[in-house]
Amino acid sequence: MLGGEGGAPPGRASGPALLSPALPPGRPPAPSRARRRLRPPRPAPPRPPPLVPAAAAPPAAAAAAAAAAPPRRPPPAGPSLAAGEAEVEGGRRAARPLRGPSPRPAGSAPSGRNMDNLSDTLKKLKITAVDRTEDSLEGCLDCLLQALAQNNMETSEKIQGSGILQLFASLLIPQSSCTAKVANIIAEVAKNEFMRIPCVDAGLISPLVQLLNSKDQEVLLQTGRALGNICYDSQSSKEQFASTNIAEELVKLFKKQIEHDKREMIFEVLAPLAENDAIKLQLVEAGLVECLLEIVQQKVDSDKEDDIAELKTASDLMVLLLLGDESMQKLFEGGKGNVFQRVLSWIPSNNHQLQLAGALAIANFARNDGNCIHMVDNGIVEKLMDLLDRHVEDGNVTVQHAALSALRNLAIPVVNKAKMLSAGVTEAVLKFLKSEMPPVQFKLLGTLRMLIDAQEAAEQLGKNVKLVERLVEWCEAKDHAGVMGESNRLLSALIRHSKSKDVIKTIVQSGGIKHLVTMATSEHVIMQNEALVALALIAALELGTAEKDLESAKLVQILHRLLEDERSAPEIKYNSMVLICALMGSESLHKEVQDLAFLDVVSKLRSHENKSVAQQASLTEQRLTVDS
Repeated sequence: MLGGEGGAPPGRASGPALLSPALPPGRPPAPSRARRRLRPPRPAPPRPPPLVPAAAAPPAAAAAAAAAAPPRRPPPAGPSLAAGEAEVEGGRRAARPLRGPSPRPAGSAPSGRNMDNLSDTLKKLKITAVDRTEDSLEGCLDCLLQALAQNNMETSEKIQGSGILQLFASLLIPQSSCTAKVANIIAEVAKNEFMRIPCVDAGLISPLVQLLNSKDQEVLLQTGRALGNICYDSQSSKEQFASTNIAEELVKLFKKQIEHDKREMIFEVLAPLAENDAIKLQLVEAGLVECLLEIVQQKVDSDKEDDIAELKTASDLMVLLLLGDESMQKLFEGGKGNVFQRVLSWIPSNNHQLQLAGALAIANFARNDGNCIHMVDNGIVEKLMDLLDRHVEDGNVTVQHAALSALRNLAIPVVNKAKMLSAGVTEAVLKFLKSEMPPVQFKLLGTLRMLIDAQEAAEQLGKNVKLVERLVEWCEAKDHAGVMGESNRLLSALIRHSKSKDVIKTIVQSGGIKHLVTMATSEHVIMQNEALVALALIAALELGTAEKDLESAKLVQILHRLLEDERSAPEIKYNSMVLICALMGSESLHKEVQDLAFLDVVSKLRSHENKSVAQQASLTEQRLTVDS
């Protein structure tokens, strides 16, 4: 769907006019050519809480999966790596939950006496934290952990209200026998969203980052949990992390680990941190990408469950690092970088996860014209088409979606369009017309729309009856707003770019006129304008053929409303008047125009602040007066 698979078309951006002379100067909308960044797929909600300890509700995982899509292109939305989300698709088991205190059965709550004890414990902890009497300190910490296990939220609120968080920073450094328990408490309270910013404000990030150098495995485990939970879904904490050396420390730690569970813990911390662009670049500069590529190489042929899970997590995290503009460009290295070449080799792989990650990576590298042109000139298109061919019949939907997203991005530079048409991209894409999967339909439509700036291509596609009939069908896909919007836009584009009578006849015969008229009432100015331009061409080239459909769709009444509405954009008023003049060639439509007293509405627009609108109003008034 539009804007990340889900919504309406992107808003207007500055750019070239859609059709001259149909657009007045001063507010020219441009077709949406934003490049969408592509993420790995997300699972459907609801998602479990972050980094829950063993025996707690749903397990945490380092990566999530679903279909998604790629501003200059927003990233194609797709699988994203978020700590605490459980992966349920693509053969990846949910990661083992990180160890921690086992909560009591659901519904248990501390008694009033226990809460009184908690208050006493917090008061005592303030004193012992200063004295640093380890036996007394450990007893207090054990009481807090027990209270958190009984009722995490209420206990966390008490901890926040007591002001004890500020003391935890001094209890973490220097390291002592209590350090792991303090980190554990921080991890537990940070499972609550309302506690994450207080943890940042209490200055806990810096000492936790320092503890990543610890040789104590329990300290490392609890520190990882604490860091992961603090930064989970918290932009402010990620910004705090960006000012530390956490990226370098995590990568150093990652390189030392050979145990799957330890690496998984680090992945849990890396994933949410890598959502921040500054940290993405720091992770790239610290050498994380090389570590991820090594994991992929080691695990790609394994059929062990843990190895398959780690392969997916590593490749998804690789894609996540490419969402940042600076990190992406650093890894591209003019198309000659080792990382880019390695990722490219994933596309012909027989491993679906690597195919998916490779296609998503290409879509993310294709976020500026220079990269796109280089990749098209170096044969990327052919590799993507080969990949699509392998997934035509009963193929992997996420791979189809990712490959189509990459082709759409690559088709944005003008110089690439003819090359991609010559390579047979339209034929490869049209093989997926029968797909019933909205994410695939959406990307198919977007790719075709990017390709048909050329008149010949638009005419060829516009006379394809199967395509046009499918577009008309998808124009009614009310459950999938993105597919419906892109279908309307492609239908309009076929007319606008081909300017062909044959294309118009095909669209009329397939029942497409009513959808173009409805599109003129869209809440998005760019879509309104595209529809009006297409309808003006229909009226100019094939009014007789479309006359009855235009009447039944109540086009004249809609144009009257658009001109009366003070909220209508100048280009909408301008193009509505151009269209009214074109409709005067039909006797029945002419009568409708006269019956609705357009002269009154148009005469008011002669004083419009936009000069082009005012001039067109004068011309339209003359035409209406002469033909009245």
